Formats: sequence, C-alpha cells, structure tokens
Amino acid sequence: MESTEAAGGSGPDGPELRFGCASFNQDSTSLALGTRTGYKLFSLTTVEKLDCIHESETPDVYIVERLFSSSLVVVVSTAMPQRMNIYHFKKGTEICNYSYPDNILAVKLNRQRLVVCLEESIYIHNIKDMKLLKTLLNTPSNPSGLCALSITHSNSYLAYPGSSSTGEVVVYDAIGLNTVTVIPAHDSPLAALSFNASATKLASASERGTVIRVFSVPEGLRLFEFRRGMKRYVSISSLCFSPDGQYLCASSNTETVHIFKLEQLGPSGEDEAATWTAYVGKMFSAASNYLPAQVSGMMSQDRAFATVHLLSAAQRNVCTLAVIQKLPRLLVATAEGQLFIYNVDPLHGGECMLAFKHRLFGADDDEQSEGAEPERSEVTAQSCPSYAQTAALPPSAPVTATLTGQCL
Repeated sequence: MESTEAAGGSGPDGPELRFGCASFNQDSTSLALGTRTGYKLFSLTTVEKLDCIHESETPDVYIVERLFSSSLVVVVSTAMPQRMNIYHFKKGTEICNYSYPDNILAVKLNRQRLVVCLEESIYIHNIKDMKLLKTLLNTPSNPSGLCALSITHSNSYLAYPGSSSTGEVVVYDAIGLNTVTVIPAHDSPLAALSFNASATKLASASERGTVIRVFSVPEGLRLFEFRRGMKRYVSISSLCFSPDGQYLCASSNTETVHIFKLEQLGPSGEDEAATWTAYVGKMFSAASNYLPAQVSGMMSQDRAFATVHLLSAAQRNVCTLAVIQKLPRLLVATAEGQLFIYNVDPLHGGECMLAFKHRLFGADDDEQSEGAEPERSEVTAQSCPSYAQTAALPPSAPVTATLTGQCL
C-alpha cells in the first residue's frame, strides 16, 4: 500500500526549500522524510507520539524509501541524481551504490525486487544480491517517474505508463520478467498508480484527475470507477488502498482528500450487507443497458465515502490509510512539513475528524486542532527491528556498479 507520490519536489531539479520528499513504507508503519539538510525516518505506531528512529545528514535528498520495517533504506540526492545509495541505517554502513545513465526519478522496492525508474527506461534488480535482472529500454517518456510495485510475497507486479499521450498502463511481472497485460485505463496521460496489498487490484488516475478507476490484476478488467469531481481538473498527488483493500484514498492539489469504498454485490446480485449505494448502483447497472454509453458511464460512478478538508490547497502531499492503535486512520504528509492523522469511520464515512497534527521538522508551534490531543508532538529515539529479521539484503562491503543501459 505504499503511496504513489512524494510530497515536496518531484525530481532532482525541483526540491522545495526545506522539504524534498516524503514517502510511507510498504505497510504504512513508517514515514521517510527528505530535506535539504538530510533525511529522517519516523515510526507510526501511535497517534499522539511521532518517534524519529533515524536521522542522517545526507544533504538535498529527493528520494528516500525504506523496505518495510527493516534497516534497509534507499537514498538519492540532488548532488548525484544518477546514483542510488543503499544503506543499513542501523549500522550506519553503505551496502552498495549503483549509477545510471540518467537522473533517477523513482525507486520502488519489495522483498523480492528493487525497481529504478528513469525518464525513458526501467531497471529491475534482485534485491537479495542487487543483480540486474532486466532493463526495460525505450519506455514511453515518463518525466515524473510514475510507477507502482506490488508488495505481496506471492508475486511482484510492476505498473508503469504505456504511453505518453494516453492513459495506457503496462502491468509487468517482475518475477517472470514478462508483460502480463496492457490496460487502456484513461484517455489522458496517467498521473497516479497504486496496487492493493494482495496485488489483485490496481488503481489509476489521469492528469485530468476527475475519474479514478480500479482494475483487476492480472486480468485488467475494470471493477470500479469513482468520480473525484466534475467542476475542475486537478493534479492527483497520491493513491493508496487500505490494508484490507476495501477503501481507496486519493489526495490532490486541492484542499480535499477523498476516501472511496469498494463495495461489490454478492452472488445473484444480492448484497450481503445491503446499502443505499449498492441498491442505487444495481439500478444504474440495469438501466445502463438502455441508455447511451456516455450517460450510463456517468451513472456507474460513485461519490466519495469519506472526505478530509485540509487547511490549505495547492500543496503537494502524500496520503495513506493505516491501522494505528487498532483503529483505521488516514495520514496526510504535506509539503509544508506537517503530518495530519485523521480518524476514519469505516461504517458511516463522512467528514473525518482530526486526531493529531505533527510538525515533521522543528518544534510544533501551532495549536492542536479541535478534537486533537492537547500535548505537543514528541520526537524520541527508539531502536528499530533487527535487519536480519526483515531485510533481504545481507550487510556487505560497499560495491559500486555502473549501468550503461544494457542488460547485464
């Protein structure tokens, strides 16, 4: 459920003054933050307390990705945008570094694969020994480095744009190293992609940002279509499924974060937990057989199940849905350097209540919002889980390898 985009700068040429990037790890148990002065890793185990488990002085970081709750972290800085450094942060050692022929735009990783995305090529590594398994050359121009990698143990699907002019999605098997399917997801170029935890669903949004679609994997069949809004085009910042795959959140450059509920009818068209939405959806589905395609398509789209209204718009952000202290939460990290944690009502939805607000760098001088705990955000150090328990890469002496864009 790793979020698809980072807040702050979108590449090596555009980090903001203090806030370079933010990303949640694959199971949303930690947050990585890159700034001009270094990067930080935070543990997300409680709502009221934000624990900083690691801090590095590597300057101008615009990509930082952590492998689940392990000690493996991948870092790319604007000083060397063509080089990826992999660290064992608990030991303070570099495992290896790789250089590429162009600027690195995104890095995705799971327990089997590490994927590096450049503007017109993608490199797939075996994470156990960092051997280069496949180079996808001459991929459609992808200046934002948009891609998504599934996190499940049973497979390792990679999704990336199949066109620079339309919203075509290529689903690639990073284990078998072959294309699984090509999905004509949108008419406009893609803006966001995200797999659910079991890699059975893929969510997508286009640059227009008005419609979010969910497809089955590996079949590529359209399962859901949600309308984020009709009044204006927006830039989708991130898409993320909930851990159980029943909800999908979407954030953008507007002040509203949307949460959609993936409701499906049971056998024989009967919904076991009948809802008004399901009933109306069934009626629309039946009516669509007698209506023009454009009209029936509009009818099949659902509104948001729950929403959050942020304090400001036009700020890049990254969101995720997680379970913290046994309750469902929506987390939003903004380019202003704040982390907002909201309570989500899984039964009734509606407007989500702010539970706590943290400032990700410096002291939090702002008053907590209504409904939040009165105490300040506290940053303390704590030990991280053993690297041997969770990471696939064993510690080793630093190794440098230069990739030239050819299969090795």
